[in-house]
Amino acid sequence: MRESTIEQYLVDRVKALGGEVRKVKWIGRHGAPDRFVMLPQTGETIGRPARSLWVELKAPGEKPKPHQVREHERMRRMGQCVEIVDSCERVEEVLA
Repeated sequence: MRESTIEQYLVDRVKALGGEVRKVKWIGRHGAPDRFVMLPQTGETIGRPARSLWVELKAPGEKPKPHQVREHERMRRMGQCVEIVDSCERVEEVLA
């Protein structure tokens, strides 16, 4: 399965949940995640902060490169949720 197939599956699933996905271009930053996902509040999450996360997409079994790992860790230290996704099953886990 190609990374682009997983990416399209992520976009379709987020839209089906009523969310939004943005493809991100980073100027002057290498290794930052590919997509920003915004999920809506639902009946069970009303009153809690909206859920958003950064997604690094990979082909199945592919791992982030060292510079990507460093950037993801920087973002996590700033309180950001960064997920690595390399399968449609992983998309489902991340969106659950």
